[in-house]
Amino acid sequence: MTATPAPSSRLQRFLNGVERAGNALPHPATLFAALAALVVVLSWVCHQLGVQVTNPSTGKVVNVVNLLSAEGIQRIIVELPRNFLAYPPLGVSLTCMLGIGIAEYTGLMGALLRLFVLNSPAKLITPMVVFTGVMSNAGSEVGYVLLTPLAAALYHTLGRHPFLGLAAAFAGVSGGYSANLIVGSVDVLLSGLSEAAAHIVDPAYTVDDFANWYFMGASTLLITAIGTRVTERIVAPRLGDYTGDAKREALTPLNAREKRGLWAAGGVVLLITAVVLWGTLSANGFLLDPKKPSFLDSYFIRGLIFFIFLCGLLPGIAYGVAAGSLKSDHDLMQGMTVTMKSMASFVVLAFFAAQFIFYFNWTNLGIITAVSGAEFIQHLGLEDKPMPLMLALVLFAAAVNILISSASAKWALLAPVFVPMFMLLGYSPEMVQGAFRVGDSCTNIITPLMSYFPLILTFIHKYDPKGGIGTLIATMLPYSVCFLIGWVALLMAWIALGLPMGPGAPLFLVK
Repeated sequence: MTATPAPSSRLQRFLNGVERAGNALPHPATLFAALAALVVVLSWVCHQLGVQVTNPSTGKVVNVVNLLSAEGIQRIIVELPRNFLAYPPLGVSLTCMLGIGIAEYTGLMGALLRLFVLNSPAKLITPMVVFTGVMSNAGSEVGYVLLTPLAAALYHTLGRHPFLGLAAAFAGVSGGYSANLIVGSVDVLLSGLSEAAAHIVDPAYTVDDFANWYFMGASTLLITAIGTRVTERIVAPRLGDYTGDAKREALTPLNAREKRGLWAAGGVVLLITAVVLWGTLSANGFLLDPKKPSFLDSYFIRGLIFFIFLCGLLPGIAYGVAAGSLKSDHDLMQGMTVTMKSMASFVVLAFFAAQFIFYFNWTNLGIITAVSGAEFIQHLGLEDKPMPLMLALVLFAAAVNILISSASAKWALLAPVFVPMFMLLGYSPEMVQGAFRVGDSCTNIITPLMSYFPLILTFIHKYDPKGGIGTLIATMLPYSVCFLIGWVALLMAWIALGLPMGPGAPLFLVK
């Protein structure tokens, strides 16, 4: 970590130890390659031991798949390139960065950052970054690609450590993943799974997309407050002043050419916005799905990556032409090439991370761990104690999240276990789903198995080429712990007060 010495304290010394231990590990790409090999060996060991569970959603026995068998080795050989190309963040990140790279190359990004910094109260920037990160989840996972590098650049422009902005944004986007003031894609996915699980007990039970709206709205404010305090009181003192070599955008007033470029870029953004509004809000809009004519199901939401690419590319071109920083199409292609060069380390890291994640999924080790843990909770004897029971569920979800980062994948596995079980005890599916979401979010920012973790490491390398897994985990660990403590406290208070989780979503079933 490139920084001046920070004030010493027991917490800071512990985090420094975490960073040193993490960075003493091999290069992240090497580490993922080693983990992939370890999974292959572990699959053979567990297969020999006959490890298995019964999948609660299908009733079928799940065995460990041996990747050292002939079939396993053949699959590894054949699917190597497919795993790489199917790695979720790869196409998303590279596509977005092509557009954003043009905005950065032409000078649009730098001008916008200076304009924002020169006209914003310094005390509001951190809460704005954390809050924007939480709210970005309504648009799926674009916050990882868009907000985290922008926040790092923003803090660098302010003269503060760029990791501070990256951490605040990452904490909001990932640590506060389930919280939001509006209903987003995660609400729709989880409520559908909860309703299907509830039908095991009551075929007529419905779980609305707004099932956790009240609780998640309050959670948004809580996460923003905690994230802001952790950023300024714990992370900032530890990071100290940035002394790396990354060039800082000078805080000088905008000149005439830059202002002209911003007006041109702003006009293009307004035009794109008008087209999107016309396509989504007008009757039979061309961006609406005739089968599901709602904004959340529109092709704008489904194709958000396309529009992010467009909103980087076209305004960037308009700015470059008006400001004189873009002379020809050769400059345009050069800008894209420069951006892709900066993403080279991410591509290498993504290759090995993809193999590890796919191997782990193939073995069924994640499913077996989750089901075994769920069975353990069932035997805790807390049936008539809602607070300890929900706390156990939160902690279990947080632990499983280390191994299975996808919220929908975990809930598809766990909902058929917990929702019917708790319904029979008198607890509503809405409360069970809300407790799961608390645990599911808090540990996102400290698990290398989270699919966007390698991308965040790439953003770190821009400012500190020696920064590694230890740097990122040590920076984010205070957020994870504080989010977990604060969010659990909110959940316990919510249960104690008997507040509904959302419209028509009580905590307990009427007997």
